[in-house]
Amino acid sequence: MGSKLSGLYQQAGFYRMAMALLVSAVLAGCQTPHEALQQLADEQGRALEILQDQSYPLALLSPRQVATGTRLRVYLEGDGHAWITSRQPSLDPSPRNLLVARLAADDPSPNAYLARPCQFVSAPGCKSELWSNRRFSQEVVDSLGQALDQLKMRYDNRDFELVGYSGGAALALLLAAQRNDISLVQTIAGNLSPQLWAQIKGLSPLRGSLDPLDYRDRLAALPQRHLIGEQDRVVPARLAELYRQALVEPSCAQFFRIPQASHDQGWEIVWRRWRSGNPSRSPSDSMRSF
Repeated sequence: MGSKLSGLYQQAGFYRMAMALLVSAVLAGCQTPHEALQQLADEQGRALEILQDQSYPLALLSPRQVATGTRLRVYLEGDGHAWITSRQPSLDPSPRNLLVARLAADDPSPNAYLARPCQFVSAPGCKSELWSNRRFSQEVVDSLGQALDQLKMRYDNRDFELVGYSGGAALALLLAAQRNDISLVQTIAGNLSPQLWAQIKGLSPLRGSLDPLDYRDRLAALPQRHLIGEQDRVVPARLAELYRQALVEPSCAQFFRIPQASHDQGWEIVWRRWRSGNPSRSPSDSMRSF
C-alpha cells in the first residue's frame, strides 16, 4: 500500500511539474513583442524608452554609458514581422525574433538599439504601407535620422557606426549617404539594394522606397563591411555580389561570406568575433571574402 501511495505521489508531482511548464510556455507565447523587448532590457540592464520627438515614435534600447566625443554604435532593426503572407501585410511589424536587440544587449561597446517605425509601438500614422512598399522611403529614413540627431544631442558623441540587419542594412546605407556623421556601416544578412533584391526574388518593385545604389558614388567612399549568410534564403548571397559590382570603383566596401549562417540563425557567435573589427583568422575559421 505504501509503495502504491508513493507512486501516486510521484505521478502527481510529475503532473504538477508538467502543468507548470505548460503554463509557463503558454504565458511566454502570449507575451507581446513590447513585453519581450522590455524583459530583454531588464535582464541586460538596459533602459527601454520610446523616442517621441520625430515623425514616428521609435523604440530604443539606450546605451549603458557613452563617453563624450566617442563613436556610438547603433543597431538598426530589420523589417520585422512585416508580412503575414506573401501578399498580405501584417497588422503589427514588430519582430518576433529579437536577434538584433540581443546582439546590441550583448555588445560591451557603447551602443544603442533602434527599432523601425511602428515596431513595438503604434501611432496614428502607422499604416501597412510604411512597413511594406514604403519601408525604405524618405519618411522612414528621416524618422531614423531624427532619432540619431536626438542621440547625438543627448550623448555628444563624435560620430556613428551603424549596424543594419536585413532591411535595416538598406536604411543604414541610406542614412550614411545622406548624413556626414556616419563613419562606418556594417551589415548582417543585409538587403543592400531593395531594387535588386526584388528582381532576384521575382517580386514587384517597392513603390515609394529608395535604393542605396541611387547614391553609389557617395557610398563607394564609405567604409563598410557586409556579412552574408551562405544559407540565407531570404536575402540571397548573390545580392551582395550584385551590389559590389554596382558600386563605383574603387570602393571601401568589404564582403564576407559566413557558410554556416542563414538569415536569422548562426549570427550571435559570429558577431561576437566580428564586432570588434578584428575577427580571428585561425585556420579553423570558415569565413571568406568575395
